[in-house]
Amino acid sequence: MIKAGIIGSTGYAGQELVRLLLQHKEVEIVWYGSRSYVDEKFSKVFGNTFKIVEDICKGDDLDQLCKEADVIFTATPQGYLAGVINENILANCKVIDLSADFRLKDVNVYEKWYGIEHKAPELIEGAVYGLCEINREDIKKATLLANPGCYTTCSIMSMYPLVKEHMVDVDTIIVDAKSGTSGAGRGAKVPNLFCEVNESIKPYAVASHRHTPEIEEQLGYAYGGDICINFTPHLVPMNRGILATCYAKLTGDYSYEDIKAVYEKYYKDEFFVRLLDKGVMPETRWVEGSNFIDINFVVDERTGRVIVAGALDNMVKGAAGQAVQNMNIMFGLDETEGLKLVPVFP
Repeated sequence: MIKAGIIGSTGYAGQELVRLLLQHKEVEIVWYGSRSYVDEKFSKVFGNTFKIVEDICKGDDLDQLCKEADVIFTATPQGYLAGVINENILANCKVIDLSADFRLKDVNVYEKWYGIEHKAPELIEGAVYGLCEINREDIKKATLLANPGCYTTCSIMSMYPLVKEHMVDVDTIIVDAKSGTSGAGRGAKVPNLFCEVNESIKPYAVASHRHTPEIEEQLGYAYGGDICINFTPHLVPMNRGILATCYAKLTGDYSYEDIKAVYEKYYKDEFFVRLLDKGVMPETRWVEGSNFIDINFVVDERTGRVIVAGALDNMVKGAAGQAVQNMNIMFGLDETEGLKLVPVFP
């Protein structure tokens, strides 16, 4: 059995990790870490685990935890892991970080967009970006893994085949994305209160969202050069889900069949990527509670553009589910173990 510890287990992504790992036949959770609820029963914080989890929440002592666990998940704010990680921890166990601390390879870009000093820049180069379907071979060898963000997973996966094959003009990429409120975390914030969010939709962090450089960096690797995009996120009144609608100018006179063939080239054997039938566009309701990402596109012959849409559950494929998928790859397990979840509806 793989022994797993979770730091930040009482946040939304942390509790989703608990839900998924409890169903994983190869994993035992040995540490429910939470600064806010030390010495309290986890099931008192999340009543859905009553009579399922009897464990008491512990603190965030990674130096002790690395002696007890084979893998540590850190579902923590930006800057936390970089401030406490050390070579001793990495020598004793694998670490999967759900924050942005090790996603960006340029420390200056990280510090500019996140507004904090990076405390462990020497470890950035060795960290692996955990986009499973694209970086699988590197993930197999990873010790420190940077789990991608929800907006980024949806946006990158949606555009990757076309960027990789140079079928779009990368200077024209626009990503218009929507997220449910759980993406903002569990902390109390006035803009996320029910009365502030319900019956409304709003753009936020326009031209300044922190996931922008992450999308640009990863698509830049696919393209083989620098990429600059427009990315605009919106908050919508639903609990879960990401919908990213991406626009780009095509570099040739490509038909639907041409583009479909490229998506099948990269994704036809990927269990968690569902390429929808022609004319059927992704909806967040059909991926809720699952590790699937649904993708489809339309060729706009009038403008010479392609419109690609992707949908995923921000708590699962956009966070905890992808983290478990990464763990499966890192430990040589069946990639789908613990993740064959039928989406919940309604």
